[in-house]
Amino acid sequence: MSGTLDTDFVRGQFPAFAEASLQGQAFFENAGGSFACAPVIDRLTRFYRQRKVQPYAPYEASTLGGAEMDEARQRLAAIMGIDTDELSFGPSTTQNTYVLARAFSQWMRPGDAIIVTNQDHEANTGPWRRLAEDGYDVREWCIDPDTGHLDPADLEDLLDERVRLVCFPHCSNVVGEVNPVTEITALAHAAGAFVCVDGVSYAPHGIPDVGAMGADIYLFSAYKTYGPHQGIMAIRRALGMLLPNQGHYFNEDSLYKRFTPAGPDHAQVAACAGMADYIDALADHHGLSGNPAARGQGVHDLMRAHEEALLQPLLDYAAARNSVRLLGPGRAAGRAPTVALRTDRPGEEVARDLAHHGIMAGGGDFYAVRALRAMGVDPAHGVLRLSFVHYTTAAEVDQLMTALDEVL
Repeated sequence: MSGTLDTDFVRGQFPAFAEASLQGQAFFENAGGSFACAPVIDRLTRFYRQRKVQPYAPYEASTLGGAEMDEARQRLAAIMGIDTDELSFGPSTTQNTYVLARAFSQWMRPGDAIIVTNQDHEANTGPWRRLAEDGYDVREWCIDPDTGHLDPADLEDLLDERVRLVCFPHCSNVVGEVNPVTEITALAHAAGAFVCVDGVSYAPHGIPDVGAMGADIYLFSAYKTYGPHQGIMAIRRALGMLLPNQGHYFNEDSLYKRFTPAGPDHAQVAACAGMADYIDALADHHGLSGNPAARGQGVHDLMRAHEEALLQPLLDYAAARNSVRLLGPGRAAGRAPTVALRTDRPGEEVARDLAHHGIMAGGGDFYAVRALRAMGVDPAHGVLRLSFVHYTTAAEVDQLMTALDEVL
């Protein structure tokens, strides 16, 4: 087994890096959406060419289309350490969360409580906060205004027998700190509450073993994990069969259909099997063995080690400049390579200037309005966000820092 990620092999799996229109440009807005890997593109193209019919009928094109959709669910669930029917797809993570919030609103009783954070992207806090309109008690687990840190000790103060659900991010899309999911889940479970984890900003850095973490719900977006524009939702059976069915009444006994009220995008679901192809290709190339969850964890560890090595120089660079404020931890270990900087000029202006230096980055509030306000950053001014993943190279980080010297 190789302990170092082979970035040449990795980049060979992404057609974007061979695209003439993108040469010389370094992509640092991966938190908004990653490049798609070749197996996903190939499967999506094949589906539209050969299998774009109603799936699960007894003729070949339909049978193959349905089988590929099933394959996507089976293989991704295995990598996540959950049963096949505990994984479902939806049009987006935001939409999946709204469906879940409706289910909880029908299941909870007057006086019940739910805990949310102000560290979240709005998708995993807004739908839950709206339950206050139905008379439920919505409690806020607040971040430290200086560091953006979520302290589990503060959560303990909010937990009691009335809490039914704790919603929090695996990591924030502006703070970047990786939250201890297993520890938080254990605290919530001990108090009799379920947990919903927003993994959108974490999963691009390695799809986690949800079964091992113990989370009841884990949500992430395929278009940020090298796939098509789909929301992926893991919901464990004990909770999924407890909540009211949100799908067609005749599908209420099918766990993966209970929280998919609309018909899925057949082609994009099928193409998600390409994400599993890619993870398997990385595992094979680096000599990783074991069951799918173990291989997935091995790929995760390779990705994270590579990212941490590239991240620390960027964090050190930001810390050395008096003109910027780094949000979140200054150490690469324990944070994702999603670096939000409060600069003297509005974040969007700085991102625009970086584009002239071949840097693709973003500026704004990134739907993390509550987190920015809590940390004293005006969302209208926003931040410059520099986000990368495992296919980023040290040379690209150097290119970024050289460009920052020019624009800051």
